[in-house]
Amino acid sequence: MASLPVYDRTGAEVDTYQIDPATLAPRINKQLLHDAVVMYQANRRQGSAKTKSRGEITGASQKMYRQKGTGRARAGSRRSGVRRGGGHIFAKRPKDWAYRLPRKALRLATRMAVAAKIADDQVTLIDELQFAEPKTAEMAKILKALQIDGQSLLVTLPAYDVNVYKSVRNLADVSVAPVAELNALSVLHPRRLLMTRKALDAFRRNATGEPVPAQPED
Repeated sequence: MASLPVYDRTGAEVDTYQIDPATLAPRINKQLLHDAVVMYQANRRQGSAKTKSRGEITGASQKMYRQKGTGRARAGSRRSGVRRGGGHIFAKRPKDWAYRLPRKALRLATRMAVAAKIADDQVTLIDELQFAEPKTAEMAKILKALQIDGQSLLVTLPAYDVNVYKSVRNLADVSVAPVAELNALSVLHPRRLLMTRKALDAFRRNATGEPVPAQPED
């Protein structure tokens, strides 16, 4: 059982949150996490690299000079791949790198990633995170008070909040995502996670399908 301190916007500890990482994932399968991360990275590849073959190069098809009597080696088309400006011998073609792992495996990998972050003490909990309007300076102040500024960070909310999103987007190495959009890559890539209490509750409900037990009173 892990006891996570819950902070307010000023960095003061106001409560504790009890959670057993084993309820999210009984064990951490590094191979599954690796496979999931590689899949997400492969799906990000554009696959739009393309070079021209000799058949796509503009130029005459006749020989550059007569074949015999010049004392030089025989030469064919100026579009040959051995000549400057010619086509590529093994030209690159657009390719789709995307593939999918089973849905259950990806969901389990996401739970494992969050459980690993909790076990490694890389999750910071805040009681609430809301803004009446976008305030990047205020968000930076909160991160500094929580002593998690200056490092890569993922801010996780129970649902999309436009004011929080706009307050975060101009901060270096800080991203924001609702619980529904978390995956193994987005969780493991940043150094730390900043989650609201409600976001962690929502993630636990999605992971186990059961109501989150009430937290003990201090």
